Formats: sequence, C-alpha cells, structure tokens
Amino acid sequence: METINDTNISNIIKASLKTSYTYADYRDLVTDLVGRESTTGNDKSEDMVEYTKLNDKRMKRWDKTIKLTEDSITRLSNFKGKVTWIVITESWCGDAAHVVPAIAKLAEQSDTISLKLVLRDTNEDLMNQFLTNGGKSIPKLIMVDNETGEVLDTFGPRPVAATKLVADYKAAHGILTPEFKEDLQGWYNKDKGQSTMEDLLTMLGV
Repeated sequence: METINDTNISNIIKASLKTSYTYADYRDLVTDLVGRESTTGNDKSEDMVEYTKLNDKRMKRWDKTIKLTEDSITRLSNFKGKVTWIVITESWCGDAAHVVPAIAKLAEQSDTISLKLVLRDTNEDLMNQFLTNGGKSIPKLIMVDNETGEVLDTFGPRPVAATKLVADYKAAHGILTPEFKEDLQGWYNKDKGQSTMEDLLTMLGV
C-alpha cells in the first residue's frame, strides 16, 4: 500500500471528520430526507430527490441481505492495523447505494476499522484531493492509519469488476446510455456486494 503523507491533506481530513456521520446516522439522515422530499448535496432538483428515494430503498434491502462469507470473516480477522475508512458520498448517488452498505457490513465485522461518512458537496476540499480521472466520482473511500494519520490507500467509486464494465462500454460506445445504467444496476443486484468486499479485503492485504 502506498502511503500519502501530506500535512495539508491531513488537516483537510481532520476538518472533514468533524462533520462526519456513522453509518447508522447516515442511514437515518437519508430516511429523514425521503420523508421531507429532499436530498443531500447542492442540487435539490426533483430528479435528485427521486434518486434519494430509490437509494433509500436499495440501502434498506442491502442492509438486510448482504452477507459476509466465512472466508471473508477469517481474512478480515487477520488484519492487524487500526484504520479509519472515510467514505465520501451523497444520498442521490446510485453507485453509493450499492457500494456503501457493503463497505459498512465489512467495517461492522472488524474492531479495528472505524467507518465515517462525509458528504461530497460540503467537503469540497477533501473531494478535490481524491479525484478519479479528474472527476468528483463517488463513493470514494480513503483509508487512514489511526496512529500516523497517513492515507494508506483509496477505493472507489466502483469495485474493479464494475469499473471494467463501465470502461469497456465507454470505449465501445463513447457514453453510458440509460440501457447500460440499467444493466449496471442488474450487475450490482447479482453481485450482492461481494466484489466490493473482495476489493476492500485485498486493499487491507488479507
């Protein structure tokens, strides 16, 4: 794992953590926003509100159905570090609705991983430090060593397998069509969070 040791980044991370949510608090926030016909983020348009409603349903389903395999539990127990996973997200993000519950399920199983969620649009300085191909793609997980404050690694916005699907389709068609986006949702539904958890276990080196 390549570490990033930068005082400026460290200060930005510390500032963002002051406005962070636990996963339980984030779920409560999203459900509350649905009840108020609202959404996180700067864009409060009707479309974004509808995406938040859809994602709340997705996360409720994944919270109940994502399971860790015995192999995953064993591998996770071999991780000896103490880290914080900071996840940049928003309630309207479709990828986040599938990926974040899997992240949470894995973190929940470990005594040495602390999970904190922060909102992209209110943590612009943090987001700008962790762009993907120059874009503010989310969800983005930043793994920080609790003792040194160093950034050890990052993950996101999608698991490797889904990233390849997106890249291959873009290479062939130039854009992501609505039909492809439906296909991607189907992929997430079949995968059941397993690719995300596998990528994270690999990131942990176990």
